[in-house]
Amino acid sequence: MDKTKEGLLDGKFKYKTLPDGSVDKTKVICAFCKAEFNYHRSNSSLAYHLKAKHPTETISTGPRQCKLQECVRGKMTRSVSDKVMNALVIWIAKNCRPINIVDDDGLRDIIRTTSGDASYNMPSRGTIMSKIHTLYDDVKAQRMNTLQQATHIALTGDHWTSVSNDNYLGITAHFVDKEWKLHSFALTVSKTEERQYAEACADHFLDVAREWKIEDKLSTLGTDSARNMVAAARLLPFEHLPCTAHILQRTVTVSIHGSGFESVLAKCRKIVGHFKHSPSNAHELMEQQVACGQKQESLVQDVTTRWNSTLEMVKRIQRNKSPLTTTLAQQKSNVAMLTTQELAKLQKLEELLEPCRYVTELLGGEQYISCSVVLPALCHLFKIMESTEDDPAYVVQFKNDFTSGLSKRKDSTNLTWLKIATAIDPRFKDLKCLPKDERNEVWASLSKLLMAQSPGKQESKETTDQQPPKKRRISVLLVSSDSESDEEEESIEQCLNHYKAEPKLHMEGCPLQWWKKTEATHARLAPIACKYLSTPATTVPCERLFSLSGHIIQKKRATLSPDNVNRLVCLSNWQNVKED
Repeated sequence: MDKTKEGLLDGKFKYKTLPDGSVDKTKVICAFCKAEFNYHRSNSSLAYHLKAKHPTETISTGPRQCKLQECVRGKMTRSVSDKVMNALVIWIAKNCRPINIVDDDGLRDIIRTTSGDASYNMPSRGTIMSKIHTLYDDVKAQRMNTLQQATHIALTGDHWTSVSNDNYLGITAHFVDKEWKLHSFALTVSKTEERQYAEACADHFLDVAREWKIEDKLSTLGTDSARNMVAAARLLPFEHLPCTAHILQRTVTVSIHGSGFESVLAKCRKIVGHFKHSPSNAHELMEQQVACGQKQESLVQDVTTRWNSTLEMVKRIQRNKSPLTTTLAQQKSNVAMLTTQELAKLQKLEELLEPCRYVTELLGGEQYISCSVVLPALCHLFKIMESTEDDPAYVVQFKNDFTSGLSKRKDSTNLTWLKIATAIDPRFKDLKCLPKDERNEVWASLSKLLMAQSPGKQESKETTDQQPPKKRRISVLLVSSDSESDEEEESIEQCLNHYKAEPKLHMEGCPLQWWKKTEATHARLAPIACKYLSTPATTVPCERLFSLSGHIIQKKRATLSPDNVNRLVCLSNWQNVKED
């Protein structure tokens, strides 16, 4: 049959016939309304025309290609089905997805399509939860085994209140293993029923330590500066290290409020609110950003308790001053744009806050050493905040408030621990971040630590319960003890001098790798380095437990039992932390 005469779609469209009798196969004419269409070997537009203009006319599509899920290759085998379920469990745990996601028909259809099994059904919530319990127990056993290999373990702890007003205590563990690799992972996110008194908080930390069988390995506890946490730390048998990030947070917040920046910041908040609360205003601003050749970005409203949000608000207003000026002028808004003097003031504030942001991010890491960086970082901030003759009065006020506030809060930290951690880091062992009169005290403290771990001292502790020697031998033993003590002190001094004589490690170097290479050379100092360098400078690792999946988990936690919250958050942390 001549398909040219037959036409398209069962004759509902005919090719256009030219005056000379030839056929133009690039044009087709509707048999019903005589409308003309371009034709490029596709019937889609023609079928759409029939459906829209001539709905009573049916189209015979003939045999069609079956959908992928209809081309069933056969049901999943049991092993494949188990693999799919295990992958679902790991995905839910790692990304903190809600358990009821297994009821999602769309997810089921995706698995059916990709597997070719049109009869596949999702596992029930109970099955998934049971698998999560098993996975949690298995991974927890692995983590416990890893902790048993550690000699010293540092903890961080923080409280968090859920959207359902339940209180949770999160605790993380940090240690350096025998291969000089830093480990950091969650131990628990447990619901607490009691009021957060110091005694109750201390008991919670001890209970978690006993559960993980690490109570005899703990070296430090890092918390924020809340009074109950500080008081709880005093009740515990290990060192307390206040969070440096909280110290900086409080210092910066107080300094901003006490200086002359409040009026200009209030004006910034009014400008941001003008665009935040009106989609049309925000759209006009973005159009101006494009016109000015800038990338489109929204403004940021700061939170008074988070100074880094204030910095981000300032930076975005600074970047968008031209689009903001033009947009506000075109709108003839009552909201006034910042003056040149006010913009200069914002620039000064940005210059003051940017170093604080850098230090906060530097100290908040958990995959590298941070404790030994605290004192050098604070020394850096003190130098930056020194007033100059060119500083305006409001900048001088900010710097004075900052340095005095930071100095007071620095004195409330565990300076002894921080100084030893700094000295034992080959990048900062010259102790230039400390006054000269304090440097000898640090080395004296290190000497005492070496003396305390010497074999002679340990042996004397082990034999204290033994029967004392006969009186006629006492004088001989005393002479021997004095001689051995002198030799030990001389040996310790040589040990420290040998370490001091080593070349400094460059700032980008890894102190753990340095200790791994020189452990045999400095065998007596190595255990101290392992202990002190494993302590984190902040409680940021613990706070990250409460934002693993952002708004998703915040919305879903309220519907989970406390035990399941603990399992899901810990599993997410364990699955996301890279362990060699």
